[in-house]
Amino acid sequence: MYTIPLPQIGTDVAWRDAAKRLIGAGVSPNDVLWDHGGNMGELFATGTPLPPPTRRIKAPQSFVQMAETVVWHKDPQRFARLYGLLWRLRHENGLMQDRADPDLARLRQMEKAVRRCQHKMKAFVRFRDLRQGGERRSFAAWFEPTHHTVEPTAPFFARRFADMDWMIATPDVTVQFVDGNLSFHPGQPKPDLPEDSAEALWGTYFCNIFNPARLKVQAMTSEMPKKYWKNLPEAQHIQSLIAGAEEKVQQMREAGPTIPPDRAQRILDRLHQKDPDVDE
Repeated sequence: MYTIPLPQIGTDVAWRDAAKRLIGAGVSPNDVLWDHGGNMGELFATGTPLPPPTRRIKAPQSFVQMAETVVWHKDPQRFARLYGLLWRLRHENGLMQDRADPDLARLRQMEKAVRRCQHKMKAFVRFRDLRQGGERRSFAAWFEPTHHTVEPTAPFFARRFADMDWMIATPDVTVQFVDGNLSFHPGQPKPDLPEDSAEALWGTYFCNIFNPARLKVQAMTSEMPKKYWKNLPEAQHIQSLIAGAEEKVQQMREAGPTIPPDRAQRILDRLHQKDPDVDE
């Protein structure tokens, strides 16, 4: 039995290296325990080292791409599920195209969930200005992702905010970008960040783009799940905007134009000229 410890930071590289060695040595999934976070190390440790690297292991590119995403899912069985599918791929040609396969279907669902979490992180991280002076601005944010998406999403923020120093703290992993260098550190409790005038701007922006006539609460909470509201400055306005939506729509109706715009009237006039029988 192999117990494979996987670090909190660099999980993807560690899993990929271990999986290559195990599959190359022909180790069955039933003989592997994946330990992420050190929860099983003392209970199941056997002292068996990983097999040495062997010849290059070939796997479909579609599996490699899927695994690069699924390793960040919160399901503790994700590593075993991936290795189990990799084991089957040795002899089952076309498995990655079999939409009816339950193992593959589950991994595809996990892949989709991680990508959705990455999208939410890009949309809902709110930085606060630390006002530390110096040549580069400095910002920090607190975020609580559903899955372990800090590492795979951090390069996006590095590209987007390359001209400033910043930190995104989460319960599991903290990422820092200082002087153009990206680094990862253990998670931490929510830091005490200073108030930021930009938070009022987020609220103003959200209130101005809110369209009560197109309000669909279920669709809105699907795009902006309630679990994120506590860390979004604009979320404090949501309940009042929803409560006043019907009244606002009625005001919009009452304030609506009673005559058609000039352009619309000119079009009607031309139609009447072409066909005098057109009803008013």
